[in-house]
Amino acid sequence: MVGSAQFDKWRELVVRSHHGSTRLLGSLLLVVAAGIFAVGATPVSENTPADAPADAATVPLGQVIPAPASVRADGAPYRLTSRTRIVVDGGTEARRVGEYLAGILRPSTGYRLPVTERQEAGIRLRLAPGETGLGQEGYRLDSGRSGVTLTARASAGLFHGVQTLRQLLPAAVEKNAVQPGPWLVAGGTIEDTPRYGWRGAMLDVSRHFFTVGQVKRYIDQLALYKFNKLHLHLSDDQGWRIAIDSWPRLASYGGSTQVGGGPGGHYSKADYQEIVRYAASRHLEVVPEIDMPGHTNAALASYAELNCDGVAPPLYTGTEVGFSSLCVDKDVTYDFVDDVVRELAALTPGRYLHIGGDEAHSTSHEDYAKFMDRVQPVVERYGKTVVGWHQLTGAAPARGALAQYWGLDSTGAEEKERVAAAARNGTGVVLSPADRIYLDMKYDKDTPLGLDWAGYVDVRRAYDWDPGAYLAGVPAGAVRGVEAPLWSETIVTSEDVEYMAFPRVVGVAELGWSPVGALDWEGYRVRLGAQGARWDALGVGYFRAPGVPWGAR
Repeated sequence: MVGSAQFDKWRELVVRSHHGSTRLLGSLLLVVAAGIFAVGATPVSENTPADAPADAATVPLGQVIPAPASVRADGAPYRLTSRTRIVVDGGTEARRVGEYLAGILRPSTGYRLPVTERQEAGIRLRLAPGETGLGQEGYRLDSGRSGVTLTARASAGLFHGVQTLRQLLPAAVEKNAVQPGPWLVAGGTIEDTPRYGWRGAMLDVSRHFFTVGQVKRYIDQLALYKFNKLHLHLSDDQGWRIAIDSWPRLASYGGSTQVGGGPGGHYSKADYQEIVRYAASRHLEVVPEIDMPGHTNAALASYAELNCDGVAPPLYTGTEVGFSSLCVDKDVTYDFVDDVVRELAALTPGRYLHIGGDEAHSTSHEDYAKFMDRVQPVVERYGKTVVGWHQLTGAAPARGALAQYWGLDSTGAEEKERVAAAARNGTGVVLSPADRIYLDMKYDKDTPLGLDWAGYVDVRRAYDWDPGAYLAGVPAGAVRGVEAPLWSETIVTSEDVEYMAFPRVVGVAELGWSPVGALDWEGYRVRLGAQGARWDALGVGYFRAPGVPWGAR
């Protein structure tokens, strides 16, 4: 029987032979705030003394994104080897996170990494409900030569801690084929909790449809950076994307096209539930949106009775906004709303249901307020909390509702004050300023995708602002967090999604998670540059923004 050390030596020789070079694949240069270091520059044998100094193969503890709340670098690194075990302490939930971690690490390391409840040395995942100071999403990571321990009160915190552990390993750990390593985790302690409870990303599947597989891919990318909300924009003028049994033409007809006249598509109820389940497995809560009373042409085209004149308009494949409206004075409109909300709420275990409410230019202010007064109680009746775009504050937001602000820095003071007044009266605010974190805005004039109505949004602009101080008059406690929308007028493929989201969405993750004192562009851009090698390993096609020290490919 071959011993583990001999097996690893054999494995390393195979990898070297396969690539025709003794240069390790992990030797990518990364620029860090503390200096310059190379990942995987020197192989570390299992026979190397455990207290050997952390050399260029070790990613510093503070290198991760989002920046942790507290970092204390101390002691020798931990080294993954063929003898490493993933020890779970916390029942089914801890085991589930352990299996997830093993699934990430096994392909690149080539190690078995058994998940066990036996108390062995290795990587320990520990659920400790009585642990104070970590909240529901926080974690503590302790690393030393004998092992790594992740401690959390709840499984979400344990999962987020695993994302930090991933980033503390060389970028090659993300690859799907065996890599030479070494696999070192710097010694020390991270204690980390999020600043905000809402750290979201929105994907517009209405203007262009994205398959279940494409949505899952985006979920996995968001999970790496500790997002916890996936907002799905399921209806608009150009397409209705969720099956509703009581109004079947919404999906079959209203979902049959998209911007530019393509085939469109929709999610069956099983499809949607699969997205919800997959998101939950990555600790993201799905927030579905049915936009109304405007942005409703796909519904109006599907059912003539929803129109005030009883005449269904044609399907729409353009990109103009503001021309459509449900008929506020018809009782059938509220039968429709009740049925849609009831069926969608039954499919959605999360707390929130988004009712849109933006750009209702064809609805009078009086009718808009009347509509929202009737629709918000429907959402509450089916056990959900109302979320709406910030125009909701021009009506009367329901108790506990959230308003999602998408205005600009230059938006008029009167509109901003309406949001602030609602916030002072108990309405929570999620910040999505269009000229800061709309991911469909062009980076610059040469960006081949995207729009520019809110201006160009480069990587620094998307990062260099403080959500807690953004809207004057909004109490700090009213700010629930941030969300990065990606509208899809020009976004057709997963490659398009990645190019427009990365790297800007990562900055939004840090704005939502990290303490305000950690938000520093100069330090962030260096940590951001180090992520490029990881995205290369994951196959994420990103925009190599100028001003960021990306490593060589």
